Amino acid sequence: MRAGFRVLLEREPDLSIVAEASSGPEAVALLEQLQPDLILLDLSMPSGNGFDAIGRIRAVAPRCRILVLSMHAAPEYVRPALRAGAHGYLVKGSGLHDLLQAVRTVAQGGRFVGAEVAAIVSDDVVSADDRDDDLERLTPREREVLQLVAEGQTNRLIAQKLGLSPKTVDSHRTNLMRKLGLHDAQALTRFAVRRGLISAE
Repeated sequence: MRAGFRVLLEREPDLSIVAEASSGPEAVALLEQLQPDLILLDLSMPSGNGFDAIGRIRAVAPRCRILVLSMHAAPEYVRPALRAGAHGYLVKGSGLHDLLQAVRTVAQGGRFVGAEVAAIVSDDVVSADDRDDDLERLTPREREVLQLVAEGQTNRLIAQKLGLSPKTVDSHRTNLMRKLGLHDAQALTRFAVRRGLISAE
């Protein structure tokens, strides 16, 4: 996917790709060295997570603008990303026009939220005073564990993917189940489907 984005963006005379990274720590190291104008950031990364990376990026490259590209359009992903300091949020699969508009708008100091996200965020803002979003009580790491458990992955596989110990994963799993009032993996999966975190297929 990174290669595809690179090809599309390099066709534009006013845009230049200075580096690519496959993980949060790698991205932060390159940012500290290169100090680019903008970073396209995926929230799902092999090492760490996008929410934490946003904070580290703001610390080492405060002038760098951050545009999130994510497969997730649900408020529990969008709001934490924007609150952490992202300047824009675009759902993967958006058209080239939207991608270029988002990149240029954010790079020039503006903010950009894709159409799918704008509708969800708008609905969420309207109803925020009327409901308690249970997912808001989860930490970004707990949300990651929730999604992976719902996808059927074992604690050992989750630990390998997130760079954690199985014991730490089990602790996160216990905490998120307590916060959501759920008691087994099947319940977590049904909850994740209802909230749009994973597909029912």
